[in-house]
Amino acid sequence: MGPYKVKRIILTNVIKLELPSTIKIHPVVNISRVHMYKDQVEGQKKEQPLPVIIKGKEEYKVEKILNKRKFIGKDRYLV
Repeated sequence: MGPYKVKRIILTNVIKLELPSTIKIHPVVNISRVHMYKDQVEGQKKEQPLPVIIKGKEEYKVEKILNKRKFIGKDRYLV
């Protein structure tokens, strides 16, 4: 995920991230969960596809599902 900007530092080990409204996680996280952004390797896709608006919400078209796993009882997909 990311990169996302740090909105503010709450404590020495807790920060609030500036997240888009489409991400459904709490914006306040422990710094152990955050890593410095590294630029992409040459040859990787750098452009995000544009979202499609369906019923007022942003949706993306998935080209291919590469992997699937269970995480805390929910399916997670690598696309």
